[in-house]
Amino acid sequence: MGSIYWVHVVLVLCLVMFISSSCQDDIDGAVYIVTLKALSSRHNAQRRTKSNRLFTHGTSEILKTPHKARNISRPDRGHGSYIAKVHDSLLRRVLKGERYLKLYSYHYLINGFALLVTPQQAEKLARRREVANVVLDFSVRTATTHTPEFLGLPRGAWVQEGGYDSAGEGIVIGFIDTGIDPTHPSFSDETSGGQYPIPSHYSGICEVTRDFPSGSCNRKLVGARHFAASAITRGIFNASQDYASPFDGDGHGTHTASIAAGNHGIPVVVAGHHFGNASGMAPRSHIAVYKALYKSFGGFAADVVAAIDQVAAQDGVDIVSLSITPNRRPPGIATFFNPIDMALLSAVKAGIFVVQASGNTGPSPKSISSFSPWILTVGAATHDRIYSNSILLGNNLTVAGVGLAPGTDKGEFYTLISAIHALNDETTAADDIYMSECQDPSGLNQDVVEGNLLICSYSIRFVLGLSTIKQALTTAKNLSAAGVVFYMDPFVIGFQLNPTPMKIPGIIIPSPDDSKILLQYYNSSLERDETTKKIVKFGAVASLSGGLKANYSNSAPKIMYYSARGPDPEDSFLDDAEILKPNLVAPGNSIWAAWSCLGTDSVEFQGEKFAMMSGTSMAAPHIAGLAALMKQKFPTFSPSAIGSALSTTASLRDKKGGPIMAQRAYTNPDLNQSPATPFDMGSGFVNATAALDPGLIFDCSFDDYLMFLCGINGSAPVVLNYTGQSCGESTMNAIDLNLPSITIAKLNQSRTVQRTVTNVGPMETYSVGWSAPYGVSISVNPPHFTVASGEKKVLNLFFKATVNNSVPSFGRIAFFGNQGHVVNIPLSVMVKVSYNVTNG
Repeated sequence: MGSIYWVHVVLVLCLVMFISSSCQDDIDGAVYIVTLKALSSRHNAQRRTKSNRLFTHGTSEILKTPHKARNISRPDRGHGSYIAKVHDSLLRRVLKGERYLKLYSYHYLINGFALLVTPQQAEKLARRREVANVVLDFSVRTATTHTPEFLGLPRGAWVQEGGYDSAGEGIVIGFIDTGIDPTHPSFSDETSGGQYPIPSHYSGICEVTRDFPSGSCNRKLVGARHFAASAITRGIFNASQDYASPFDGDGHGTHTASIAAGNHGIPVVVAGHHFGNASGMAPRSHIAVYKALYKSFGGFAADVVAAIDQVAAQDGVDIVSLSITPNRRPPGIATFFNPIDMALLSAVKAGIFVVQASGNTGPSPKSISSFSPWILTVGAATHDRIYSNSILLGNNLTVAGVGLAPGTDKGEFYTLISAIHALNDETTAADDIYMSECQDPSGLNQDVVEGNLLICSYSIRFVLGLSTIKQALTTAKNLSAAGVVFYMDPFVIGFQLNPTPMKIPGIIIPSPDDSKILLQYYNSSLERDETTKKIVKFGAVASLSGGLKANYSNSAPKIMYYSARGPDPEDSFLDDAEILKPNLVAPGNSIWAAWSCLGTDSVEFQGEKFAMMSGTSMAAPHIAGLAALMKQKFPTFSPSAIGSALSTTASLRDKKGGPIMAQRAYTNPDLNQSPATPFDMGSGFVNATAALDPGLIFDCSFDDYLMFLCGINGSAPVVLNYTGQSCGESTMNAIDLNLPSITIAKLNQSRTVQRTVTNVGPMETYSVGWSAPYGVSISVNPPHFTVASGEKKVLNLFFKATVNNSVPSFGRIAFFGNQGHVVNIPLSVMVKVSYNVTNG
């Protein structure tokens, strides 16, 4: 069946490529996402029951063996086929006799379709009374051995769930990313914890292709699909690199899935060195993969929405993790009204918790790329493990560097030889312009290099991927060098390096200033013939300490410079939304996690089973995994309740008890940092164990989000277009959403804000305390209250401006329970206008 299906996929792929090619030859087309005014099937009916969903996607045989992973060798043509026919009928009527290509019919979350048409055809569709909205498709991009220990899971959250061998069991996390490598041991169901059943509420399928064969899915990896129609119609899909299957040819998707849900205790061996054992945050949870991003081009909204339509409405996942962000700020009356966020709103309506990376566009204000209040947005912070390396020079100076490499023999010094001083006689001036980068051993003299430390330049070509550390290491090995030392080219300013694996002794000096120290010592130690000026002796020596051993720092966590920052922009004019973004931060820097065997996203880790990566893409799946632990303990929690528990219990201090710091510059970030604000870290750094016992939660419903959207000026037709629901008389402002934070864009004299807390613990008496933002006075009523288990309490918070000021200021309100619970919500006030205005 696998080979039959592969032929079918290839035929369909070729057909789409042929049609798209012929369409693009005849017309200047683009992909548009069209939504209709008629309701989607999601809005026309209640969510199907678990048994109905199983029956729709399986057979009676599957129902009799619910613990067996399903390999489906044909497209699913069941539910939603009627709506697809309606879409086809409309297109035939409107575009009669014209060339077009429909890519997807969206049946469940929104009623609409994606298609390739000309701008004129798109305008013709927009004029139809049946059509609600026509949006040009847009591109999207991709934005751990120790982090479970750093987050306290082995002695905290995992203990509460019965140990790592049951942490997350029964919860399905859906990943919309670059796919997965199903052969990786992090996704095997044959673990020491024993086999475990596929959750009965999950009904997704596993595509079967030649590079994703039958048997790829199991009780751990319970489902896998891919979505690429929009990319294919553009003619940019490269089947040899991108794989028309769920297989991960990039590495990013494999990495993120294992951070959240990878198996416990998997040895991390890279470049022949052992770096400990890896584990996901919820190692017994299940994985469902929805590939919509690809190595060579990223992805497109039409494909992502198709993935969300599948994952949220049909398959029965519990959590959706997106380590992707749009390449541009969505146009229109508000950033929230874009196809991806609105599809995710329907997912939240279905009870699915949604987590998204904040983006890697920091540290400037309003750089956030995840906008909506129903999405938990995660920024990136450090954890306390660091890999240090250093080189001891013969003049007794030590220079720090990076590199996951062994050191030279202890106590032994080796001669330093620069590549530009080891050229063959045949190497010409034209050849040696890049020889300093050590990319070609044929241009270097082995007699000079052998047994010595080879010095290589790390230039902008490494940043661009034109030169690689791996090739330089190959050069050093072929020339029998004792090791390799990279110095930073002075034109590479502010570039931050991850530790890179090396099989031979080596180091990268990331600082141009430190690189000058190395080069000055090296050049001053050269002896030259007074007449010919040729080098007669290389006098510089050094030894390498090695960087395989981890060290641990007390100055963690800290917010990384690349982590996108708030405030949340409400629209393309960058008006401030009264919604806090990011919501919180999690480990995202230097994260070990699984890697695809054919992953090409990082050339230094090609062919390895694990890779160390950094970004908000790595932070988001940490939260997805921790949310699985919460869902396991609190199966009735709404998505907003899970987000509230994670946010209100977040840590505000680093390991040494000081404030969490935020890096403020791309260049020399550790020299440009200050205490983090809510616009840097949201509510703080996630505290996994405390989140499982939050005390109070702030709950928010789909109807609340709907009233918020209806409160945006001119939004009523857009809300109807996306949700199928009309705006009534009741609306609310963003600040009135029952969020675990308060953000005020403009405090004009005074304002009263209401919040409702729900007690999810035992009866408890709380006292309210606060730290007011500069220029603001606060009062809370009631200042003390007792609330029984399951009961709600309404709180009125009064804010008054005491100065005229347009600089954002920050504070915090805390609820202190007599049973030990502490519930924090951050306060942010941007513009303050007081009563005290002097008339001139």
